[in-house]
Formats: sequence, C-alpha cells, structure tokens
Amino acid sequence: MSTVDVNAIKKDFPILERVINGKRVVFLDSAASSQKPRAVIEAMSHYYEHTHANVHRGVYTLAEEATNAYEGSRRKIAKFINAPDASQVLFSKNVTESLNLVAQTWGRKNLNAGDVVLLTEMEHHANLVPWLMLAEEKQLQLRHIPITDSGELDLTNLDALLDGAKLFAFTAVSNVLGTINPVKQLVAAARKAGAVTVVDAAQWTPHLTTDVQDLDADFIAFTGHKLLGPLGVGVLYGKRELLEAMPPFLGGGDMILDVHLDHFTPNELPWKFEAGTPPVAEVIGLAVATEYLTNLGMDNVRAHEEQITRYALETLSERIGDKMTVYGPPDASQRGGVISFSLANVHPHDVSQILNEEGVCVRAGHHCAKPLHRRIGSPATARASFYIYNDEADVDALVTALQQAIDFFG
Repeated sequence: MSTVDVNAIKKDFPILERVINGKRVVFLDSAASSQKPRAVIEAMSHYYEHTHANVHRGVYTLAEEATNAYEGSRRKIAKFINAPDASQVLFSKNVTESLNLVAQTWGRKNLNAGDVVLLTEMEHHANLVPWLMLAEEKQLQLRHIPITDSGELDLTNLDALLDGAKLFAFTAVSNVLGTINPVKQLVAAARKAGAVTVVDAAQWTPHLTTDVQDLDADFIAFTGHKLLGPLGVGVLYGKRELLEAMPPFLGGGDMILDVHLDHFTPNELPWKFEAGTPPVAEVIGLAVATEYLTNLGMDNVRAHEEQITRYALETLSERIGDKMTVYGPPDASQRGGVISFSLANVHPHDVSQILNEEGVCVRAGHHCAKPLHRRIGSPATARASFYIYNDEADVDALVTALQQAIDFFG
C-alpha cells in the first residue's frame, strides 16, 4: 500500500497549478521528462543569485562556494546510488552522452574486429546507436536478446548469446513496455561469461532504489531530468579500475593535469571525464532532487507507482476494453509506471491531440525505440507514464479523455 501523500506532493510542483484549455494539467509524460519540485527550482535560482562562479579555478569566495556546492552535490548523488566513492560519479549532459562516453572510450579501446556486443530488442536508441556506430567502425558482431509477446526479455538462450561476448549493454526498465528487467541476474550471467556490463538506468533510477554496489554492473547511466532534476545533466557511474584505464572522452578545461605542445597528462577521477565548464547549477538541482526522493523513500515511490499503474491497467481494461491494445507485461509488479497503447483506427498523434484538449499530457510516437516498435507490430504508440504526483483522479481523467477520442473518431 502506498504511503505517498499525492495531494501534498502536488503542491510542491508549481507547473501542476497551470490550466490548459480550461482544464487542470494532468501530466502523464514523466518517462520523457519529469516535472520539477519547487525545492529544485529554488536551489538553482539561489546558486545563480548568490554563488555563481566557475568551479575549480578561483580562490575568491564565490568560486570556492561554487566549487564546494558542486562537489558537495556530487557526494549527495553518490550517496543516493550508494556509490563506493564520489569520484566514480561522472557528470555529463544526459544519459545519452554517458552511454556514448562508454562506447567511445572503453569500447574503442577494448573492442576489436569480430568481438561480440550483446544488446536487447527493447533498447532505447541511446543504448543502441552508439554500439551501431562503433560496430560499423570496428567491424563488431552485434547480438540481441529477443522479447516475448508479453514484452519481457526471452532469456532462454542467454548463456549462448553471452558466449564469447565482450560487452553486454541493456536497459533496466523499458521506456515503451515498462518492463522491469532482472538486472542482477543479467549482470551475474555477464560476469560469468566475462563480459563487461553497461546498464541504461534512465527509467530505473527515478522509480526504484539504485544501489550500484548491489547491482554490481560495471557502468550504470541515468539522467537528471527524469528524476525531478533539471535538463542538461546526466550521470555515469563506473567501477574504478575500468574508469582509470579508459582514455578521456573530450579534451579541454578541467580534464587535464598538465599540457605541453606535444602531449598532455589527464586529470584524476572524476574530472578526467568532465572537460570544460560543467553544468554547476544543474548538478546542484539534481542533488536536491535526490534529497527530495530520499525523503519520500524510494520504496514508497515504487509502491505508489505500482499501485497507480495497477489501477490504470484495471480501469483501462474495464472502461476501454478491446478498443485498445496495451503493450508490455500485464502484471503491474513486473513493470514501471509506463503504459504504451494504441486505439483501434486512431493514430497516436491524434490521440495525444484529443487528450490535450482535456489537459491530459501523453507522449505519442516511437519513443526513440524504432526496432522495438517494429517487433510489437506498431510504428508508433501513445504513452502515459506516472510518477509521484499522479493519482487515481489523473488516471480517471486519462480514461475519460480516451473515451472521448474513441467517440470522436467513431
């Protein structure tokens, strides 16, 4: 049973006070980007109003305060994911850049022609295209774990697919199907096979406890803007021995210890991978977001999400029924708060536009997962995604708007 007080939480999010088309905003697109609590907005404003200066460079008061705020935020975020040390927490501009960092540094250094990289059929483009690019450059062999008709990974031949693989990159939670993958099982199987693991946790970290030591993956990437934090900051956690052996990703700024005309010496972790001026305000905002979630309790966040998702699945089944197709596992305990669906004879973009007239915000399209949409036999879907500020009334508003869309299109 959820112990999250949604009515109190809603008051923390100024944007939810908006009215669109005469209707209150029902925001059901958190899988794309969550809304931001007032605490995050105020923390970032406070930095710009009182503390702004570049970090790691100045010895005057503002610069020292900015550096302390930035590195202190790193420690808070490291604590949120239970990283062994804050120096293993690297900042990028989003999860896509974090995953590209692994491909272009660890991958380019360690993978050679003929080497096997294992992926899955449900990957977001961010954890697919970087490996496609590297495979074309290095003549790598790509394998893919298929999915079942119910939207789960088919692990029947996992050992065979991992046989000889150098790297296994997979999503922790599907952004389309909502499927929660067995991360620890997959990591253990990869380790037994001698493969390095890369986990796209963009849809996991905002909703479930992220304990990087318990999950034991070699690299785990997530993004701030899906986690109540701001746009423009992503995170990559990596095991120290791998990060230290990897070459830098980008050059310039604080990623160096020394530079000569003919060579350079890279900086220590984590700055070795943080070229140029970092997103200081965004990191501060993300740290506050992790504190907000910690205060709620991630077990409570997950319990609430499961409860609201179960209610949505049941209500959609009862009131819409066979006029819609819902993709992904039927059991709410096996999925995140993401429901992708299609209405008979209605394009997802038309569904989204009709819902917008009622103030209901859902995403429509291929959700940056075209291969997965081909697998499920639909070029696009509409997607409703839930978070801590959603309740049963929001689900009811969604269902009522969907009924209007069905009536409108006959």
